[in-house]
Amino acid sequence: MRRMILGCLAVVALDAFAAGVPYAPTGADAVPAAILGKGTALLGKTVAYYAADPKTQGYLAVPEGSGKHGAVILIHEWDGLGLRVRQVADAFAAEGYVALAADLYSGRTGNNPEQNMALVKETLANPQTMIANLDAAVKFLRARKDVSGKIAAIGWCYGGGVALRFGLEGADHEATAMFYGQLLDDPEKLKHMHHELYGTFAGLDQNIRPDDVRHFVDALRGAGIKNDVHVYDDVKHGFWLYVDRDPDANLAPALDAWQRLKAYLARTLQ
Repeated sequence: MRRMILGCLAVVALDAFAAGVPYAPTGADAVPAAILGKGTALLGKTVAYYAADPKTQGYLAVPEGSGKHGAVILIHEWDGLGLRVRQVADAFAAEGYVALAADLYSGRTGNNPEQNMALVKETLANPQTMIANLDAAVKFLRARKDVSGKIAAIGWCYGGGVALRFGLEGADHEATAMFYGQLLDDPEKLKHMHHELYGTFAGLDQNIRPDDVRHFVDALRGAGIKNDVHVYDDVKHGFWLYVDRDPDANLAPALDAWQRLKAYLARTLQ
């Protein structure tokens, strides 16, 4: 496995009370069970965090015990907030972060590419509402007594592009991590981001190609934004969230990307 290093370094619960997630961070040689297709029963709860749209159904996972924690907002892929992202939220809680998986589709999910694309187009056509939704997620988290006040936005595919846009246009937060997703190559637009950016991309991605990532990193450098952006050879789009689709190819780069992400969150949120 070779990698290309391109950058420098009021709350309403809608279900029964859920206990916190036990602290159980992954070791240096392990990725979350959720991305291996081995996620367990959910330990979080459904929450309404966006008062402007009561249909919005987020998922909250919190670490067990007392104390203040950094927080992460997880932004789903093009099909909406499904089980895999909820399980990953639990994995972040096990690492010691308060995790809110956002819902940008008003409680809906897609069941096929046509439905997914319709939801993507609907939300991207109304970016003000999309950003307002995530601004509400930040407000929701900062109002919690168990949150330190430091927050990261993390997204995959559609959610990766949304995370980047939120880092430029949304409420102030401390970190942006994107796995694939729509990119920018204009340094002037990127200057609106005021924190380090993390990015993971796939060398065999048919939509976000390595040259696109190079242009993105050049623009980040031109904007003076510190970044940790890597392209992993010989893996396809979606390799990290779904390691189980091709574990022989995906596991090693997914582990490296996970360890990079953990280090990134440690230096930006802690």
